[in-house]
Amino acid sequence: MVEAAPKVVVVVPTYNERENLPVLAGLLADLKLPGLHLLVVDDNSPDGTGEVADKLAAEAPGTVGVLHRTEKDGLGRAYVAGMTRALAEGADVVVQMDADLSHPASVLPVMVETLLADDTAVVLGSRYVPGGSTAEEWPWHRKALSAWANLYVNTILGLGVRDATAGFKAWRAEALRAIDLPSVHSNGYSFQVELNYRAVQRGLRIREVPIRFEERIQGTSKMSLGVQVESALAPWKLLREQRRRP
Repeated sequence: MVEAAPKVVVVVPTYNERENLPVLAGLLADLKLPGLHLLVVDDNSPDGTGEVADKLAAEAPGTVGVLHRTEKDGLGRAYVAGMTRALAEGADVVVQMDADLSHPASVLPVMVETLLADDTAVVLGSRYVPGGSTAEEWPWHRKALSAWANLYVNTILGLGVRDATAGFKAWRAEALRAIDLPSVHSNGYSFQVELNYRAVQRGLRIREVPIRFEERIQGTSKMSLGVQVESALAPWKLLREQRRRP
């Protein structure tokens, strides 16, 4: 008897990504990865991304889904909504992936294979392990800020991973349940740090595979000053909350 392929759901939050979303959907489809599904979580994009997502879902019923939200209230809230939906619909593996094409779809099969090979709970697509890199278009100060942010987070929280702020991740469904996903409160990019911290606190195994992180071509970055401030404060908030627990 042939064992069924695990259901892999790629959760992609979107806000004004109408140019990038069809490209990403095509790259994922071209992988021919058994059991692969795409779930778009659109925050009522004014550029019509939600309508583009609906068209993709109509063209690929059963493999592409859309979750429409009525307002834009942060990356973390969008991910929690999408990942919760994926778990409710029977996902075995849930993948976090940006819509801006910065995460290489070609590495996804390696991430899933690595995740399912042993007792690993989450696999990070990492810029900072051997073989990983960032786009050559990145200016030196942006690379320095990224490296400093990872050093900062690891120094405070002791996560023991090279790319603590990575946003390209593959999770086992049971790992997301173990970290109590609905209770995660961080938003913006600090959401990634909180998920890693919860995994480490629960003794879950994290592995990293190298990726090349590309620069966005279409659209604009969502990295605002408020998001940067929240991300800087997040490690201290997580420590404070941990100390308050009995």
